[in-house]
Amino acid sequence: MRLLYVVACIITLVGCSKEIEHSEPPIRPIAWTAVKTSNFEQVRTLSGIVAPVENASLSFEVNGKVEKVFVKLGDTVSKGQPLAKLNQLTFQLSFESASAQVKQAEATLQEAQNEYERYKTLSEQGLVSKSGFDNSKSAFESAKSAVDVANAQLNIARKNVQDSELLAPYDGVITKRLIEPSQQVAAGQSVFEIEGQHGFEVRVMVPESIIHDLNSDMTLKVTYPVMPQLSMKGHISEKGTRAESANAFPVTVILDEENAVLRAGMTAEVEFVYQGVGRTGYTGPSIRIPVSALGADIKQKAFVFVFDPNTQLLEKRFVQTENVINNQVIISNGLKDDEIIATAGIAFLRDRQKVSLLDNAVQRFN
Repeated sequence: MRLLYVVACIITLVGCSKEIEHSEPPIRPIAWTAVKTSNFEQVRTLSGIVAPVENASLSFEVNGKVEKVFVKLGDTVSKGQPLAKLNQLTFQLSFESASAQVKQAEATLQEAQNEYERYKTLSEQGLVSKSGFDNSKSAFESAKSAVDVANAQLNIARKNVQDSELLAPYDGVITKRLIEPSQQVAAGQSVFEIEGQHGFEVRVMVPESIIHDLNSDMTLKVTYPVMPQLSMKGHISEKGTRAESANAFPVTVILDEENAVLRAGMTAEVEFVYQGVGRTGYTGPSIRIPVSALGADIKQKAFVFVFDPNTQLLEKRFVQTENVINNQVIISNGLKDDEIIATAGIAFLRDRQKVSLLDNAVQRFN
C-alpha cells in the first residue's frame, strides 16, 4: 500500500516538471487617422436679415390732396412710371400766375431799356443831366433783376407741377402703399416703399471680438434656416466703424447670386471664416485632431498616442492645444504631417504598446 502511494507521488512530480507553454498576448487593433497641417482658421456663424440692395421710402416734395393712385401693393414698376398724382388745380394756377409775372417783368424791362437808351443818347449830346441818366440806368438794372426773379418763380412753379406727380426712381416692386385718393399729404410724408431689383444683401451684427478680422476680400457662405438646401456666396460691402447694440458692429454682406425664392425680411445665417488665434497667442499653421484622440495627463498636460508603422508600437507624446472647434482640437506643436495617431480608446492604451491598425490601410506600411 505504501509502495503504491510513493509511485503516485513520483508520477505527480514528474507531470508538474513539464514546462508550461505561455501564449503571446493579442495585438490590440486601434482606430486611427493620419494628421495633416492646415491653416488655423475659425468659423463663426451669425444670423442676419435679408434686405434688398435698393430700398427707398417715397414721398411728394409738395403738399396737396391725392387725386389718383396708379399702383397697388406688390406691383412691379419701371423707372419713371407714375405712381400717384396730386390735384393739379393749385399748381396750375401758380404756374400761370408765375408765367404772367414773367411777361409783365419782361414788358417793364423793355420799357426801362428804351428809356435808358434814350437817356444815354441825350447824355452823350449833353442834353440831359447826369442824375437823370443815372436814374434811367438804375431803373433798367432793376427791371432786369425783376425779370430774373420772375423767371425763378416760374421755374419753381413748373417744378411744383412736376413734383405733384410721383414717379418710380428705378425698376422695382411696391412693398408698401400708404395713401388713398382724396387724402391730404404733406411734403416729405412717406406714401410708398419700393424695393429695387438689383439683388439682395444680408445685414448682420458682428461682435467686437472678430470685427477686425473681416475684410472685403472674404467669400462668405450664406444659408437660410427655412430652406436648408439653399446655400449662396456673398462678400462684405460695408463694415460699420461704430458699435451699436451689445457692442456689435453692423456689417452688410452682398449676395453674389440671385434666387427667386428669396424675400426681404427672411432670416439668413452667414459663416465668417477668419484667422484663428490660439489660447497661447499662436496664429500659424496647425493640425486638427478629433477630441477622442486627446488624453489628459497631470499638470493639465495633453497627449496623444502616435503609431510607429515600422515597430507597430505606440508613443505617448505631449502636444500643445490651442482651441476646440467643431469637436476638433487645434494642435500647434507636437505632431507632424502624415503621422498616425490613435483616435479612440485612449484610456485603454499605454506607451510602447504593440498595436495594429483597423482596416486594410495598414498594408501600405508593411
